[in-house]
Amino acid sequence: MSMSHPLSTLVPRILLASLLYCLPCTSALAESQLEFEEAETEAAYDENVEDIESSKPLRKNIDKARKISHPDQTGAAEAPKSSPKTTKIAPHINLKELAPPPGVQSFSPETGASETTEPKPEPEPQTATETTPEAPHDEVTPTVPNDQASNTDSTNTSAIDSTEEVAGAITLLGTEIMPGTSTRLSWSSGMQIAGLSQSTPVLVVNGSKPGPSLCLTGAVHGDELNGIEIVRRTLYDLDPEMLAGQVIGVPIVNLQGFQQGSRYLSDRRDLNRHFPGNPTGNLADRIAYSLFNEIISHCTMLVDIHTGSLKRTNLPQLRADMNIAEVRTLVKGFDRMAVVHSSGTTGMLRTAALDAGIVAVSMESGESLRIQEKQIKAGVNSLNSLMEKQNMISRLFVWGKPEPVYYDSYWIRAEHAGILFSKKKLGDRVIKGQVLGVVTDPITNASHAIHARDTGRIIGMAVDQVVMAGFAAYHIGAETEIPDEE
Repeated sequence: MSMSHPLSTLVPRILLASLLYCLPCTSALAESQLEFEEAETEAAYDENVEDIESSKPLRKNIDKARKISHPDQTGAAEAPKSSPKTTKIAPHINLKELAPPPGVQSFSPETGASETTEPKPEPEPQTATETTPEAPHDEVTPTVPNDQASNTDSTNTSAIDSTEEVAGAITLLGTEIMPGTSTRLSWSSGMQIAGLSQSTPVLVVNGSKPGPSLCLTGAVHGDELNGIEIVRRTLYDLDPEMLAGQVIGVPIVNLQGFQQGSRYLSDRRDLNRHFPGNPTGNLADRIAYSLFNEIISHCTMLVDIHTGSLKRTNLPQLRADMNIAEVRTLVKGFDRMAVVHSSGTTGMLRTAALDAGIVAVSMESGESLRIQEKQIKAGVNSLNSLMEKQNMISRLFVWGKPEPVYYDSYWIRAEHAGILFSKKKLGDRVIKGQVLGVVTDPITNASHAIHARDTGRIIGMAVDQVVMAGFAAYHIGAETEIPDEE
């Protein structure tokens, strides 16, 4: 009778146990690898080009175009629930003055409320439940005869009747901003390690008169610097006593990318592909959800400011869905700003805002990782003209020559790899067949010209650089007839 060796049965058991133990690890590694590949694919995505190439064409009869469903209409997005916490009253500050770093304002998806962990108010804000202190007992109140009192009452009544409608306070990020005041708040998505969490400044100017609410966002892509300065200059130049409505500015939305000089978030995802967000999704989903619900949902108009991507530069322009009547009306308020028809893509802040009933456009101006004074001035000028057109401000504004609306535009791609040398400049008008640039192979010395397909204007282009075949080099705005509007 033969007996098997103990190791002959022990080894298979060990292997089986090891396999069963590693199965969960294999699943986790596969999921992690999938997320990494998704992020890598997203990082390679060029939104500045895809926004145009995937745009839906303009309808022939734009009078039948869809209209925006505003929050007060059926089917519109519900307003976010108000915070159950005590609302603080924001102090009135001069935005031009130096300020200490703002405290951390974190967003809680469970309650939909903001929580301030390290507030540094300037000066100390009051709570909405505080009452006005009583006058000292030794203060004497002057008496007025009955006949004078009646005359005074009638005078006050007539004065009140003749005054304009008074604006009300607004509540944002758990803070109440009184009419006729400007303040600096802070927003954080609360998705970082608590001790290392940083907040993003939110500039708010609540006018003394009622009017629309305009939101301005910059640096949704962290390397787009022109928008930061456009938002800052626009907000700092506003006088709340002379403003009708509210202007809310978030100069640096993507603080992670801004600190790293990167277009993307720390997980290499493009934030502008994840709006309106998801409170239980990935990092980009959660940040987008926090921003959209805490800030953007309070606006009636939105201008999301960008620059060219991947070493490209853009002529100052608006990207707008001209199929929507309210958008067509809005873009008429931007002075000296070309308009490019673009329906947008799913996940963009502009697209999500339109779906939520907010009239929204994107502004493109200049190139990334640069501060360009000319492009910044163009952006600030157009926003001032928009506010003047919306009767939010009253200034002696001199309108420039109207820029065209490009209802059709296209990107021209390089057919060969090499070094790109442009022959034309941004804003130049070109005709069909004209040479726009030359791609030269530095090894073989072979040169290949890039020609314009149609007559138009260069509204976006790549800076001179090494390009691969298929690289989008020139964005041409085609001269087309404007559809009839009744």
